[in-house]
Amino acid sequence: MKQFVMAAALAVALTPVTVVMTASTAMAGPIDRACMASDRRARSPRLCACIQQVADQTLSRADQRMAAKFFRDPQRAQDIRQSDNRSHETFWRKYRAFGETAAAMCNG
Repeated sequence: MKQFVMAAALAVALTPVTVVMTASTAMAGPIDRACMASDRRARSPRLCACIQQVADQTLSRADQRMAAKFFRDPQRAQDIRQSDNRSHETFWRKYRAFGETAAAMCNG
């Protein structure tokens, strides 16, 4: 489970949060939807909603959309992490913080 949270956060990268469960995917954010669509065995509505809640507090909507793409294309995460583009470097710092917080908050 811990590996899934880190993979989700680092394949898709967290301050105490109150977990709010979404009733429908229409209300779900981009990371929640990508998490639930992933083929990871450890995924669950509760876990994906927790990761989304952390994303809502740590990432902009644009950052969330970029991070959600990592679930389908993990190589994209590597490309952005290694990029010399200043905006990618800024994103990656926020994304790492997101991943650390998600791992701490959603692993319970």
